[in-house]
This record gives sequence, structure tokens and C-alpha cells, in this order.
Amino acid sequence: MKLLTLATATAVAGMVAATGAQAQTLQQVKDRGNLICGINTGLVGFAFTDAEGNWQGFDVAVCKAVAAAIFGDASKVEYKPLTGKTRFSALSSGEVDVLSRNSTWTFSRDTDLKLEFVGVNYYDGQGFIVPKALGVTSALELDGATICIQTGTTTELNLADYFRANNMSYEPVPIETESEAKQKFLANACDAYTTDASGLAASRSSYPTPTDYVILPEIISKEPLGPAVRQGDDDWGDVVRWVLNSLIVAEEYGVTKDNVEEMASAAGDKPEVNRLLGTEGEYGAMINLPADWAVKVISSVGNYGELFDEYLGPNTPVGLERGLNALYTDGGILYAPPFR
Repeated sequence: MKLLTLATATAVAGMVAATGAQAQTLQQVKDRGNLICGINTGLVGFAFTDAEGNWQGFDVAVCKAVAAAIFGDASKVEYKPLTGKTRFSALSSGEVDVLSRNSTWTFSRDTDLKLEFVGVNYYDGQGFIVPKALGVTSALELDGATICIQTGTTTELNLADYFRANNMSYEPVPIETESEAKQKFLANACDAYTTDASGLAASRSSYPTPTDYVILPEIISKEPLGPAVRQGDDDWGDVVRWVLNSLIVAEEYGVTKDNVEEMASAAGDKPEVNRLLGTEGEYGAMINLPADWAVKVISSVGNYGELFDEYLGPNTPVGLERGLNALYTDGGILYAPPFR
């Protein structure tokens, strides 16, 4: 009995120590002097390198926003490109502080993998792309097709579910990265490629002749994509969560990259904006950040709408409409909790 009691006490002490060690991310990031952010290995609009070799994109902007909130400098980020297979182990092991890599929030990832998704930055769904020359107009015509599929993703499971539900068969062609998918699909190694619909649009925009390919109309899943952190460090989760929320609230109230400094110079007549920008209340102190952390975020990257327009919108190569990702006031479902 004594041995059992001792073993139990030791196990509990170990768990407490592990939790205590894990609940240090914000301080570790501050001490290190930069944020380590896990991103896609390369996906047009979401994570890509510009002509100077700098990482840019919709998901990359979340990393920059978190760095701006902590350091007042959006450049203080080390980027770790991760595949579908390696992304969650990299986060769990502490190789990265946050994962911002078009990853779907699911039950098992939340509970079994012990990840904490802090919100949704893009509401998506899985689709299919095929060459126009294939003559296919519906995913229901893909019985017996070869399909390129990224391993280690929910896409694999959704594909199996969809074909089983419709009594169809397929031959999977496994791929690990977006560049490999592009290479195999364009080389006709598979009849179709399936991933999130936003990813399909992004991929097609990089093809030599995008008009030779069609995205089929079926959306076969729900894919709420968002940044994730490890469970057990609520303070760190709060920082990343409210940085994301600040981007959405800023768009709702018309706070932009160009006007945020002026709006923050004096309290205005919108209490929600005052709380967001730190001119009212102690909201920065509640998450161990300066009072003007959201000002630094918005002045560095802009608000959610500005980011969407810059990287994903109709005037970009990706060419996406806001759709579900429009603000709730504009017919979408994008909605952040209030700053109160």
C-alpha cells in the first residue's frame, strides 16, 4: 500500500511538474526574443515566400500578428515549414510555439492529440479538382478514379467516407506536400486531387494553364481551419486566441492598418474599440501584454478583411470570395467574442 501511495504521489508530482513546465510558453517566447511558428511547406495565398525569400500569406500573418502583440515587431518570427504528417508532433514536442498551417479543428485532435485550437481563421470544406479534358462535372463521376491525397490529414478520412457512402471505389495516390501534389497531378499520375477547397483554388492559381482545370461543385466536409497551441498552457492559448479575435473585431469596427494609430491616440465614442485599442480598461494586463498590443497587431498586419483581400480575395491569384468567411453582419459566419 505504501509503495502504491508513493507511486501515485510520484506520478501526480510528475504531472504537476510537467504542467508547470508547459505553462511557460509566453515567458519562453519573450526570453528567446522570437516566436517559432509552424506553417505550410508552401501554399499560394496561405504560406509562400516572396521574391526576397520572406514568408508571406494568410496563415503566416497570424504568426506575424502574435509576434507584433508580444514584441511590437512582426518580424520576430522563426518559421518552421511542416508537412501534414509532422505538424502536430512538432507542436506537441515543443518544436514550435504555435501552429498556423491550414489545419482542421476536429474532435480527436482536440482531445486525443491534446491540442487546443484557439479559433477559426478560415471556414472551409473539402473538394476535388480535375483536368477539364477528363470530362467530369461531378465528384459522383469519379468511381474507379486515381486520386492524389495528402497523408496525415482529415482529407484521407473524408475521402474514404465519401466514396464508401456513395458505393464508389478509388485508388489513392499518396503525397506529402503541396509541391508533390502539383507535380503528380500535372503529370497525370492521378485523375483528381482532393484537399480543402481553398487549397484547390490556391493550387490551381499556380498551374501553367489554370483554365485547363475545374474544381468540382461538391463540398464533402466541414473544415474549420485555425491556429493551434498545446493543451495545458491556458495563458499562452489566451494570447493567440485574442490576437486572432482582435483581427476580426477590428474589421467589424472599421479599424484598419491606416487608421489604427489615429484611433488609438484618444478614446473615441465606441467602447468596444477603446477596449480593443487599450485606451479603456486593463485588457492587455489580463493576458500579460502591453495595453496597446492590439494597436501593434493591426498596424503591422491589418485587420481580418485586409488580410483576406491581400492574400486570398477576388483580386489575388487565388481569387476567393468571402462566402462563409464574411463577417456575420455581412451574411457570413465570422464572429469574435466581445472585448469586455
